[in-house]
Amino acid sequence: MSTLGEATRLHWWKAALLVAAVIVGTFPWTAAPSGLFGVVPILIWCFLARSREAGVTVGLILLAVLVWFVVPRGLGWSGSLVPSEVEVYWLYPVIAAVVCLPALRRVSTGVLGLVTMVLAGFLATAVVLLGQLEAKPGDEGVLPAPSGLRVAEGSGYCGSGNCSREVTATGDRAPDLMREHLESRGFTVRTPERLCRATGLVFTHEVCAEPKKISSDTVEVTWYVN
Repeated sequence: MSTLGEATRLHWWKAALLVAAVIVGTFPWTAAPSGLFGVVPILIWCFLARSREAGVTVGLILLAVLVWFVVPRGLGWSGSLVPSEVEVYWLYPVIAAVVCLPALRRVSTGVLGLVTMVLAGFLATAVVLLGQLEAKPGDEGVLPAPSGLRVAEGSGYCGSGNCSREVTATGDRAPDLMREHLESRGFTVRTPERLCRATGLVFTHEVCAEPKKISSDTVEVTWYVN
């Protein structure tokens, strides 16, 4: 029991940090957890930390950066200061490696761990990007639709190196509600028929949605990566 108690006293911060990272990585908790890969650099740091003090300090910095990479996009924010989804896979590990480097316990094994961190990020990025080729876009802030609307998804379209998705939403004031929903998720008007949302610190990821009013209580929304 004393050995277990000593281990708990020394390593409790690792469990707390990882739990917090999982909570952040799965935000906004109603969609696919695209930010969950951000747990990987924090997990690697937990093995590399030279002391509890250094581990907690650097770990909190990594957690704060992960919040920046996940939460604003989950809240529907957009702009050049909002990281895109794919940047969680490659840019976040690069930044994490830079943050961890000065606090390494053993430089030789530590650098190997950081290189592993970065390479894992680029490998995950390649897998994600390959999976998006000729694939329909994700929810991209369009879904889930506002509560009270009934949503039916169409067949979508793929061609000329790009794909789109479409849904038909019905309900009281459906055209107005969907347009307000898109604007609340960071979409801005580009043309009367099209709204777009751009994110990305290094490379811009732009998604455009085209809501088409069918009737006073029916709207068809088509969206695609621009």
